[in-house]
Amino acid sequence: SYLCYLRYFLLAEDWNTIPHSVTEIFHKNIFLNIEVVELIESPWITLVTQMSHIPMKMSNEQNWDWVSTQIFTTCNVEQSLFNDWFTGHLNFQIEHHLFPTMPRHNFHKVQPLVRSLCAQHGLQYVKKPLLESFSSQLSLPSHC
Repeated sequence: SYLCYLRYFLLAEDWNTIPHSVTEIFHKNIFLNIEVVELIESPWITLVTQMSHIPMKMSNEQNWDWVSTQIFTTCNVEQSLFNDWFTGHLNFQIEHHLFPTMPRHNFHKVQPLVRSLCAQHGLQYVKKPLLESFSSQLSLPSHC
């Protein structure tokens, strides 16, 4: 979020073109602006990153291989234009964990291959609606 303010200062080529009252207000309120952005951004990033991790069960007693661990400990959120935008394509958490360096906008392309792999090896591929993913964060897992 701080980068957007840095970009604002770096891209302003001619400070005389910006009305003085605007720059004065902006400079006086820069810390307030940063805090407002943080107040919005922090809950959002928490929701997006935790909706696919917290509700999934993990067991120290089971020795899963790496691929199985990635599939069992994460879940996906249904794909839609809104969900893709809102989560930054991290609604494909299973694919994100299996292919961490793949650009996020390509996850939907490998999803059919991953689902096929799961079906072939009897692994449960979990996909939830967005609201169900949010609500599952509020309930404690049964092993807690």
